[in-house]
Amino acid sequence: MAKVLIVDDDKEISSLISLILKKENIDTDIVNNPLDVFKKIDNSYDLVLLDIMMPEMSGTEVCLKIRNKINVPIIFISAKSEIVDKMVCYEMGGDDYITKPFDNTELVLKVKSYLRLNKRNFNRGDNVINIGEISLNKESFEVKKNNNVVELSTREFELLRYLMDNAGIALSKEQIFTSVWGDSYGDIGTVAVNIKSLRDKIGEKYIVTIWGYGYKFIRVDSDEKC
Repeated sequence: MAKVLIVDDDKEISSLISLILKKENIDTDIVNNPLDVFKKIDNSYDLVLLDIMMPEMSGTEVCLKIRNKINVPIIFISAKSEIVDKMVCYEMGGDDYITKPFDNTELVLKVKSYLRLNKRNFNRGDNVINIGEISLNKESFEVKKNNNVVELSTREFELLRYLMDNAGIALSKEQIFTSVWGDSYGDIGTVAVNIKSLRDKIGEKYIVTIWGYGYKFIRVDSDEKC
């Protein structure tokens, strides 16, 4: 059974989320004090649902510390709805974002999507893709640039894997969203947000924009142009 850690100082909301997920046969643990997360977090969790505005320590700070300990999908849940707030969360290592008050269906769809993604990644063979300065290991979920580890969120890793698997091919935004996000409840604009984050981390030269269409991952030593 999949296991989700819910981190929210609001006991009523965290209990509601737990109830919703348990009805879907998903096991949950609740942490109401963010400082207690680090006593509990380990590789037994398949996903973390994380509030942003909490006393003692913010959700973004908790996210950074979790990322330094284990690799697990993290979905932020917050009343903040501005695009800048979402950008900050993605840059801090979050994989997705749900705005409060949330729709129960959206919550369940996104959680199940990431649980499937995590399982799919876990079952992949030991394959390594090397393009230019970038090396991606599908088994260890490790990405390196010039032999230096690049920290990516789970969704960023999956996006980069898809782009590198299809290097040299122009991919539409719709193709990318369907292949990487699957049937999760979300906005296609998320593709652009995650592409920007990837460019910031691996360099802009690898991912070119096909205006009015989508993106293409190129081999930087080739003469490919958009």
